[in-house]
Amino acid sequence: MIEDLLKAIPIGFGLAFMIGPVFFMLIQTSILKGARAAIVFDIGVIVADIVFVLLAYYGSHQFLTKIKDDPKLFFLGGAILFIYGLGIFLKKDKKEIHANQEFDLPEKNNYIGLFLKGFFLNFINIGVLAFWLFLVLGISPSLEMNETRIFQFFAAIIVAYFVTDLGKILLAKQLRNKLTPTVIVKIKRAMGILLMIFGLVLISKGFIPQEKMDINNFIQRSN
Repeated sequence: MIEDLLKAIPIGFGLAFMIGPVFFMLIQTSILKGARAAIVFDIGVIVADIVFVLLAYYGSHQFLTKIKDDPKLFFLGGAILFIYGLGIFLKKDKKEIHANQEFDLPEKNNYIGLFLKGFFLNFINIGVLAFWLFLVLGISPSLEMNETRIFQFFAAIIVAYFVTDLGKILLAKQLRNKLTPTVIVKIKRAMGILLMIFGLVLISKGFIPQEKMDINNFIQRSN
């Protein structure tokens, strides 16, 4: 068991530093809404990951392999990310911005909304499904297809991932005293641009022939 955990923890740590829309949204949420809001957002992300692991383990492997390469899903997920990013970029604050205005965290946060935002932002990313699917298929045989060991392994990955995210949230919190309304607007617009870029990248994957995305074909060509 200890050996399994020692293998799982580095995967969770590395997963927390994968650059993507969730990574940037977590940092932005921590800076602009506070650590508690960021933790709720991250719990939504974690729940989506748990759903993916369960789908990958209990679902039909052939079915999951087929839908993960379906161009329509890439188009849909990419379009949602792009539209969401565009909305963030174009959204204007109701209050007038003054250079010397102090920044205060909102007194109330919509925690249910933050949870759902984290869940769906992660859930619409088809690449995350592919990651967990290949990890389940690749790791399970080495764990002797023992259900207890498999779930302990993936639980360790997710716990390590969450603990690392907590560290990121606390570090981002330290930047709050340097915020001004002008900086906040720039952060939001940069976040919007990044989400639009991620959306376009996801849409572009829908134009790649499925055979080129097949790992087995890639390995054969490499050899």
